[in-house]
Amino acid sequence: MSARDVPGVPADARVQAADAAVPVDAGLFSWPADPRLIGSACAACGTTAFPGQPSCPRCTGTDVRVVPLGTTGRLWTWTVQAFEPKPPYVADGPFEPYGVGYVELAAPDGCDAVLVESRLTESDPDRLAIGAQMTLTFIPAWRDAEGRQVVTFAFAPVPQTPAQ
Repeated sequence: MSARDVPGVPADARVQAADAAVPVDAGLFSWPADPRLIGSACAACGTTAFPGQPSCPRCTGTDVRVVPLGTTGRLWTWTVQAFEPKPPYVADGPFEPYGVGYVELAAPDGCDAVLVESRLTESDPDRLAIGAQMTLTFIPAWRDAEGRQVVTFAFAPVPQTPAQ
């Protein structure tokens, strides 16, 4: 499933024109082909970090490598951002409350899982639950000075299929 086909994310909230969109920050995720969050993994102790960094936050080792992180994980905790954040927060249009949470993602090659702080596509408390399966998606953030759509990553709840 591509990041543009995530169930439960309204079509107008999905990034449709990847070639015209730009990432919110270079190095946070690959774009536009096979978009994935980019982390780092320490060869010495197995710690995975996001965003990626040149040294390990646990052992301070510098033998780290760039790793793509998984695209699905579990919601570790969450809240709803009910008031507009202070600058440098930027948005297109009036402020609307949004979900924010930590999603636990598996790391490659047996390294430690990593908690990623992220915007959530869902803000209704009745539709969020600790432990819920989440999937990576990309959403519009704002338009830059050149008029290009700036995109950021977010996680969307994976729809539950009814038990048969």
